[in-house]
Amino acid sequence: MNFRRDVFQAIADPTRRGILTMLALQAMTPGAIASGFGSSRQTISKHIQILTECELLNQKQVGREIYYELNPQKIKEIDVWVNQLRQIWETRFHQLNDVLSTIKK
Repeated sequence: MNFRRDVFQAIADPTRRGILTMLALQAMTPGAIASGFGSSRQTISKHIQILTECELLNQKQVGREIYYELNPQKIKEIDVWVNQLRQIWETRFHQLNDVLSTIKK
């Protein structure tokens, strides 16, 4: 069975959102990422694994170190989806506002 994690479940976790925020600034090693949290390195590694499985992070090898960086393309996909949803709701609110303004008269 090929289990694929959902990107929205991944970003629902505040620690993983924190990792994404850190990596938006620069690529970092797992140890550097872990130092920014009060969790064990093993716990942070699990979060990194989930984010990588969801393709939110890319990893690159530099010498003996592995660096993780944000995958901007995947973040863009999330942004496009959220904006589509926002536009739908804004249209509905404008329609409701129009109906309510006719009722007030």
